[in-house]
Amino acid sequence: MPELPEVEVVRRGLLDHVVGRHITRAAITGLRVARRHVAGPEDLADRVSGTTVTAASRRGKYLWLVLDGDEALIIHLGMSGQMLVKPGDAPREKHCHAAFDFADDGPQLRFVDQRTFGGLALSPLGTDGIPDAVRHIAPDPFEPVFDQVSVVRRMKARESAVKRALLDQSLVSGIGNIYADEALWRARVHGERVCASLTKPVLSRVLDHAREVMAEALTQGGTSFDALYVNVNGASGYFDRSLHAYGRDGTPCDRCGARMRREQFMNRSSFSCPACQPRPRTSRTAMAPRLP
Repeated sequence: MPELPEVEVVRRGLLDHVVGRHITRAAITGLRVARRHVAGPEDLADRVSGTTVTAASRRGKYLWLVLDGDEALIIHLGMSGQMLVKPGDAPREKHCHAAFDFADDGPQLRFVDQRTFGGLALSPLGTDGIPDAVRHIAPDPFEPVFDQVSVVRRMKARESAVKRALLDQSLVSGIGNIYADEALWRARVHGERVCASLTKPVLSRVLDHAREVMAEALTQGGTSFDALYVNVNGASGYFDRSLHAYGRDGTPCDRCGARMRREQFMNRSSFSCPACQPRPRTSRTAMAPRLP
């Protein structure tokens, strides 16, 4: 699933090419693309048609278009969803599930999703600008309302792995597997270290590095490992060339030269340096539950 930098790249493209335009017609094909919209694809298309896009917004990995100020078109990119701006007469992509025409007869907006894990849905917009459907997601590190002190305090109270906490979108949003590994490498912390065993300054440093690496990725268009993640013009990001941890199993650590390792964590791969990020020691005492 695209992480914060990749979704932000798409948001900026929508801001440039879609915001301020009036939708004259929406064509949505197939039930799966609108499965999160209970009333179905026809209802979704009817309600979107005739509206004006007034903003393109994001929280963490969640993206939405504000329609006439009181409703949001939630865009779930899933694993392979793409929002593409194309001439209306350009051939439809094989996996194009939605197309939006505008009153200015300019480029069409298309939702393309090869694996169909993504989709579209309408949601009421709160007075704070956050759709009801996204309200369960925590603020991300780039939002003005992000309270790092509070997040660190909540992390410190957890008896779970620090990487698990970074991936918990109800705690801090936008960080996925790639940028969690990168932040932990920069902080010299192994992802299986228990939050409660780390000091608050260390936890804060991990979050600082997460924000830092995602900001750097954003300047390079995000991270693309295949052709499925692209911006609205179809271009791929190239931050994968700057990664220090993710996907680098067996290559020398850029900091100390030790061979990077790959481990399984939460049914996914984690990458770290065995020298810079030693695994936490486990003992019967450490693993035992605390008594009240």
